[in-house]
Amino acid sequence: MVDIIIIGAGAAGMTAAIYARRASKTVLVLEAMSYGGQIINTPDIENYPVAAHISGFDFATKVYEQAKALGAEFKFEKAVEIRDNGDSKTVVTAKNAYEAKAVIIATGSENRKLGVEGEDKLVGRGVSYCATCDGAFFRNKKVAVVGGGNTALEDALYLADIAETVYLIHRRDRFRGEDSTVEKLRQRANVQFVYNSQVTRLNADKRLQSIEVTDKQGNVTTLEVSGLFVAVGRIPENQNFASVVELDGAGYALAAENCRTKTPGVFVAGDNRVKEVRQLVTATADGAVAATEAIKFINA
Repeated sequence: MVDIIIIGAGAAGMTAAIYARRASKTVLVLEAMSYGGQIINTPDIENYPVAAHISGFDFATKVYEQAKALGAEFKFEKAVEIRDNGDSKTVVTAKNAYEAKAVIIATGSENRKLGVEGEDKLVGRGVSYCATCDGAFFRNKKVAVVGGGNTALEDALYLADIAETVYLIHRRDRFRGEDSTVEKLRQRANVQFVYNSQVTRLNADKRLQSIEVTDKQGNVTTLEVSGLFVAVGRIPENQNFASVVELDGAGYALAAENCRTKTPGVFVAGDNRVKEVRQLVTATADGAVAATEAIKFINA
């Protein structure tokens, strides 16, 4: 039995671990893959207070090391179920079952796919969901980025320093991401904007060779690219916990600003929660709030 189990070692989960340990609560963090979450794919963080420029990987590593130094325990196992026992909760993984007085779900979200035929087969052969992970493979080649949010804009900006040409494809006539990043992209001679269009076909032999883009009028254009970077949003990873957390139509967890869910002792923090703004600073804020509320719940 531990005081708090935190599911997910992203910015929200690790911040929650720091706050819980500072309150002398025993903490177990369960993470399916590696610490850091989505932020590790960001090459340069410019909008987090104090650190004017820091890579996502360095940021995540510093938070991880801080949580570890305070005594938080990390196990790299995927949580698949939460059982409500009343006075305690059981978190089940593929390997074990762990018991806690409170649980914080900070699972974040996973990449949303385009849904174009052949997409899955071409992952690693031209199709990628992480520009900073795979961009170097496309040095001096033509690539395309699909999406209109901050992730797509940051991916395009990162790839502009590597690739010969970057096509930025968006289904609308303006981007949802920050105007400052859009302006930086406009200043890059090798970045071309493709508005009001969607990728409708992937052409490949063993690897991606070109993509077909269809605009709102039905006109089809073929773009010869070696790489396609998909950044069309995320899918919250909450389905395994639907028995203890109420979800909206998109699968995001419903919780007030105090991060409390419908189940006493179960809290949610980060990008998997219904919220207006999903940024690094709001994820860490959620982690602090969720941990504080979990501590109150345990001490009550």
